[in-house]
Amino acid sequence: MKSSVIVFPGSNCDRDIAIALEKLQFKNSMVWHKETELPKSDLIVLPGGFSYGDYLRSGAIAAKSNILSEVVDAGKKGALVLGICNGFQILIECGLLKGALLRNSGLKFISKDIFVKVISNKNKFFNKYQSEEVLKLNIAHNEGNYFTNKEHLKELEDNDLIPIKYCNEKGEIDSNSNPNGSINNIAGIFNNNKNILGMMPHPERMSDKLLSSEDGLPLFLSLIN
Repeated sequence: MKSSVIVFPGSNCDRDIAIALEKLQFKNSMVWHKETELPKSDLIVLPGGFSYGDYLRSGAIAAKSNILSEVVDAGKKGALVLGICNGFQILIECGLLKGALLRNSGLKFISKDIFVKVISNKNKFFNKYQSEEVLKLNIAHNEGNYFTNKEHLKELEDNDLIPIKYCNEKGEIDSNSNPNGSINNIAGIFNNNKNILGMMPHPERMSDKLLSSEDGLPLFLSLIN
């Protein structure tokens, strides 16, 4: 499979995701945000970090970058698009995903390991996980508090568009296991066609036992599968 990782000024997880992809033999390209042509890609990744230093609003400036028009076109045509952390924010800012990512409920930057439960595995991103499997992943964000209106929330729930939710080690989903205040403990969402995924936790940081764990690795294996 061919992948492209979009790099913005301030991206700091672009190399991490590239290493995770190359570990699984993806033929990966690093694409600078000012480029106007996207390489042929089966998967496009918007990595985590702080594009443009999060000035103005997280992801807002990056969403206006040259290459994003290509990413939007590819996503609308069915290409697989993955936005992690700041990448999730960019996907919302450019209109590929609905909703908003607000300041964390505690109004503080959070960097720690958390647990998420796999709510939906009938898709191209999570098919290598078991339904209701509990994963240990890492978060590092200041604006990860996902919010949307009642109509869209119902649409997400009814159409199986929420693949992961924050939980505790036992898989219990409640306010105590919600690190940032996200509505319904949402940690990631799909678009209606399930080819575009935005998620706040970092699977690439959990792709090697020597560094942490391999709980994030099946996501990339799912894409190959």
